[in-house]
Amino acid sequence: MKTKFLALALATGLFLNSCSSSSDDSTPVITPATGEITGQITSNITYPYGNYTLKGIVKINAGTTVTFDAGSTITCDKTTGDNALVVLNGGKLIINGTADKPVVFTEKSKVPGSWGGIIMYGDAPAKVAGGGATSTSEDGNNISYGSANPNPAHNGGSLVYARVEYAGSKLADGQKENNGFTFYSVGSGTTLDHLVSYKGADDGFEFFGGTVSMTNAISFGNYDDAFDWQDGWQGQANSNWYAYQTGKGNYGMEIEASLNDNAFYPVVKNITLKKEAGTVPEVGDDQVDAFQFKREGNGEYSNIIVSGYGNYTNAGGTVYKGSVCSILEDATTNQHQVNKSKIKLLNISISNTTSIIPTPGTNLTFTVAFPTGTFTPSTTATGASLTSGAWCTVDGVNLLK
Repeated sequence: MKTKFLALALATGLFLNSCSSSSDDSTPVITPATGEITGQITSNITYPYGNYTLKGIVKINAGTTVTFDAGSTITCDKTTGDNALVVLNGGKLIINGTADKPVVFTEKSKVPGSWGGIIMYGDAPAKVAGGGATSTSEDGNNISYGSANPNPAHNGGSLVYARVEYAGSKLADGQKENNGFTFYSVGSGTTLDHLVSYKGADDGFEFFGGTVSMTNAISFGNYDDAFDWQDGWQGQANSNWYAYQTGKGNYGMEIEASLNDNAFYPVVKNITLKKEAGTVPEVGDDQVDAFQFKREGNGEYSNIIVSGYGNYTNAGGTVYKGSVCSILEDATTNQHQVNKSKIKLLNISISNTTSIIPTPGTNLTFTVAFPTGTFTPSTTATGASLTSGAWCTVDGVNLLK
């Protein structure tokens, strides 16, 4: 790893002072540091406020802590090859952003799908396809996640007031595009708060197992799902999730459990899912619902606003019916999760959406009937409660409006 600092004043804690008629009235002017971040990071380092270039697939090794100070911008360039910031199990990423000085990770071209975003690995519990406790990441890094002896309290650091822009590229031979933020078996010792995933080519946020929770999150303009998870993710303290799908966008939330019928499930409170008129599915098919449950996906969701999930007609003239909630692909999810009250949609306000009752997926004929008290429409739900500021403003546009 190499970093070129061009501002010795920062390293020594000195300031450059602006001119003033009185030294007592002078305002300190901090010159932003600059430098290149690349390769394996094997020793603790703090990047002071500055403008940095991230080049390549940068990995934070086990036993290493990397810290970014408030107001920093980290930019990569897709013309140089694959780029991503990867936190390996045992490593820590500390992002000390603030509401008025977020830390921004972006890409030079401002084109969705131009880099791999932030990827974090841990050894918190996972339950993968086939019932196992471990699997290999699909992101091109081919790294194992989960553990036969899991640590639910795994701590991958603290990501606070951070924004990832234009992510979603495939890395190396990855099976799928990466997301803005990707969490593989990340544990409850990790802090995820006031995060923005902006205009990526895949999901805004995706969890593969783990116990971590996320608060105050915005998924804006991501091509696939706003929020997505599998492999038995079970975060219990999630709140204030806001999604705005525009241009291209599939499900507001894609929820699955890798075909494992679990006794545990995630809990998310205060949710807003909005889709702008004219938004089309990324792949031009039936992915048009606010909530989609499949492969034994479940969970408890409350105080929800859903708006804009209407019908979609593809190029062949097939009409797909938008729904507040679809149970897609398998009747088993309906039998094990809906009928056994493992899916709860509570205090949910629905508008500008074709079907306001849960339905089976396209071309499926089983009946979806939520038990009493597990699907409760409302006119008083308030959804996510977030405060505007620089952290959620991009090119002068407030993402919450």
